[in-house]
Formats: sequence, C-alpha cells, structure tokens
Amino acid sequence: MTFKQQWNTIKQNWILVLVFLLFFLLPFFSGTTSSFAKSGSFGMLESAEMMVTSDSMGRYSGSDFAPEVEDRKITKSAYLSSEVERGTFKTSAEKLKSIIKLSEGYLLNENVNKYGTDKKSYYSGSYQIKVETAKYDSVVLQLKEVGEVQSFTESMDDITARFTNLQTELSAEKSRLVKFQQMYNSAEEISDKIALADKIYSLEKTIDYLEQALSNVQKKVDYSTISVSLQEERSEYANVALVKFSKLIDSLVDSFNSLLQLIFVIFPYLIVVGLIWLVVRFVKRR
Repeated sequence: MTFKQQWNTIKQNWILVLVFLLFFLLPFFSGTTSSFAKSGSFGMLESAEMMVTSDSMGRYSGSDFAPEVEDRKITKSAYLSSEVERGTFKTSAEKLKSIIKLSEGYLLNENVNKYGTDKKSYYSGSYQIKVETAKYDSVVLQLKEVGEVQSFTESMDDITARFTNLQTELSAEKSRLVKFQQMYNSAEEISDKIALADKIYSLEKTIDYLEQALSNVQKKVDYSTISVSLQEERSEYANVALVKFSKLIDSLVDSFNSLLQLIFVIFPYLIVVGLIWLVVRFVKRR
C-alpha cells in the first residue's frame, strides 16, 4: 500500500483516530494540569518551606559554648546564709529589705518562721532577691554585713549559645514569614491563600514565642538572683532543763539490772575460785 493510499484510509477513519488520540493523551494533559497547580503559588510554598527549614536546621547545630561570639551572655547567682544575734532578727530583716529597696532590686519571695517556744524560740527566714547585674557585687557585700556569714556560694552560667541560637532561629522564622507574605500577595487561587494564611498565622505565633524566649534569656543576664537565709542565734540555755523524775527511775532500774547481770556473770567464777582455794588449803594441811 502506497503512502497516498494510507493517508486516504486515515482520512476516511478520522473519527477512530481522534478517539485513539483522546484516549492516550487525556491522562497526560490531566497530569500536566495537576503539576501546574503544584508548581503555582502553593507549590512554591512547599518548596520554599523545605528550603528555609533545611537551611535553618543546618545553622542551629553549632556548639553549646559558641566560642566565636565575643559578646558573652553570663548569668550570676549566689546563696548566702547568715546568723544574727538573738533578739535582732526583725531589725536585721528590715535592714535586708532596705538594701533591696535602695539598690532598686526586687524581693521575689519571703518566708519567715518561728520555731520553739519561750527560751527555745528563734526566727528563721529565707529571701529570694533579683538585682541588676551591674549592682550585684555591691549588694552582696552589703548583705554580708547584715549578720555573721555562715556560708556563701556563687555560680555563673554562660548562656551565650542559647541566646545566639534563639537569635538565629528568630531571624530564620522572620525570613520565612516575609517569603510567605510575598507568596500570599501574589497568589490567585483561594485555596492557596487559605493555606498560606494558615502558615503565616503559625509563623507569627512562633515568632512571638521566640521573641518572648529571647527576652527572658536577656533578663536572666541583666538581673542576678541572690538567695539569702537568715537565722536567729539560739539561746545558750535552750537545751538546759531539770531531769524528769521518770527518767531518774529509768536510770535507777537500768543500773540495778546492770548490777544483777554483773553478779550472775561473776558468780560462777567465784564458785570455781572458792573450790580451788579449798583444795589448796586441804593439800597444805596434809
């Protein structure tokens, strides 16, 4: 069959050819439509999200120490235990509060208790204080003068890495937010705008959380914590008291029981010694 004859046959059966083409090419065009939908604004959303996430995860895996950062973030805290003279607890506590007030610090917690009765009674109190780090050393020196220092511990913590990581994460999330807002403005499909709006809302909440966390870390650096324990000196005669009669009877009974035990332990030996003495004396007489 010549080419001209084949062409005439195809023209005569054009309907069959058209059905054949539609049957095989329709899935291809439907798949193209789907891929176009994904490569639109919402497809850009997914690809941009994956790109920024991998980038941010790559930058957050640094050392906890962050030695490359020059501006170190150091927190300070101290614990001070002091004893005050008997009868001066309330005066000493007022002096402590005065130091806090003059240094523009904050008394976060105060817990004062009275223990015992009469001569055995004494006061004990614990205080948690926040002061500006710039005034920390001066306040500690003043607090040591309130009473006789029994113990003092001081600690510092380097949180530079935590602060730096929060800054990096916050910057990355803000960058993501800008990209999503740009995609939202250029999106034409309602479904894309809804999906982008949800992402933007979630990012804004994450950014608020990170900003609050960053602020809290900075406050730990700007303000130091001082825990103070004040205890009133106990009376020298607090434990002086007459022995109760019942205790004397107990001691007398215990002593008598001990004497009886001693007698019953020694008695067999006395009998043996006595027998030996009698035998020796009998032998000498003979």
